[in-house]
Amino acid sequence: MATHVITGAGSGIGAAVARRLHARGDEVVLHARDAGRARELAAEFPGAKTVVGDLAEPDRLSWALSHQTLPDRVDSLLHIAGVVDLGPVGDLTPKAWRHQLNVNLVAPAELTRLFLPQLRAAHGHVVFVNSGAGLNAHAGWSAYAASKHGLKALADSLRHEEHANGVRVTSVYPGRTASPMQAKVHQQEGKEYDPAKWIDPESVATTVVMALDLPGDAEVNDLTVRPGR
Repeated sequence: MATHVITGAGSGIGAAVARRLHARGDEVVLHARDAGRARELAAEFPGAKTVVGDLAEPDRLSWALSHQTLPDRVDSLLHIAGVVDLGPVGDLTPKAWRHQLNVNLVAPAELTRLFLPQLRAAHGHVVFVNSGAGLNAHAGWSAYAASKHGLKALADSLRHEEHANGVRVTSVYPGRTASPMQAKVHQQEGKEYDPAKWIDPESVATTVVMALDLPGDAEVNDLTVRPGR
């Protein structure tokens, strides 16, 4: 039975991936920002384990995890949590920049560092659910895109560093996906939100699970998913 550590399992793509892996009997360890959220996730996924730590405060993640029981081996670490705050460079404050960089980039780097021994022991897989903004930046998206461009660099460097240890690294770049985050983006853009126009989170989950299930003789490095209609 494989063990998967998942961030962002509370909604959207993260929830879809967690449901797939949980339903097939794998062990899922769900990250939560606080104890209350952990209880909600545990109720939603019976039998799942949880780990608590605030991604907005990556400097405290090591301390938080050191006070919790962690799995001895990790078959996959799935970075799916993320935040977005749009705005032109002329309006974005350092606080807005730091929040997105911390949650979207620094926290994934720190969680990866903390779980690397377990990943190496399992010849595991690190999956970064990035964004189309990690490949192209547009007006109003500077801070979010910068965090996602950085996430691509993190994944590429990690792949080279850990290849000899048998750790696979995959970046997935979804286009706009129907989720609470997308609803927030539309609100910030001043546009009407119609989830039917965008990718179903289940479709992205299919690509993530496909990458996980690929035999060990191959590795998906980068996978771009775009709306099909």
